[in-house]
Amino acid sequence: MRKYQRGFTLVEIAIVLVIIGLLLGGVLKGQEMIENAKYKSLRNEINAYSAAFYAFQDRYRALPGDFDQASTRIDSAAPNGNGNGAIAGGACNRTNDESCILWQQLRYAGLISGKPADSGSNANPNHSYGGQIRGIYTGTNGGVSGNWMILQNVPVDVARRLDEDIDDGQSRSGSVYCATGRCSSGYPTSGNPVEIRIKI
Repeated sequence: MRKYQRGFTLVEIAIVLVIIGLLLGGVLKGQEMIENAKYKSLRNEINAYSAAFYAFQDRYRALPGDFDQASTRIDSAAPNGNGNGAIAGGACNRTNDESCILWQQLRYAGLISGKPADSGSNANPNHSYGGQIRGIYTGTNGGVSGNWMILQNVPVDVARRLDEDIDDGQSRSGSVYCATGRCSSGYPTSGNPVEIRIKI
């Protein structure tokens, strides 16, 4: 006697495929929500540090990091800048860089969180994508002069999105500047994270 094995019907297979599709759609939507939350967090961090920068200027009539009276007007432990009207140092690497002193002065003034005593590259805050915000300095990028915030290790797609949202979407012009060599002819389509500078 021959035994028959019952297989799946087309309806059952269709139901399984619909369930798999719903699960995949949910996962992809969840990833999109997480990415949007990280991006929004980065935008909020940029805005918060920019606001602290300008609040410091309003309060002390000086640039944070360059302020030469921080130890007498803010806190005796706060380091002083040279008071020449510009934030020197580029990326915050060394203890005496004004781009590092900037973070200390902002923290001693109570305008941002963190340990005021942290100096040098330890003073740099991290952004939501895991890289550092390496200071704010006075300089020129792409022919535009001003005070620039340096963000390191920003994913390429995020850098492009920031540039499109804030500025003109061009990697080497305007108020968002990609300082990584691969950006010389536009944002790369993939690859390692980049360094961007945002004029505040």
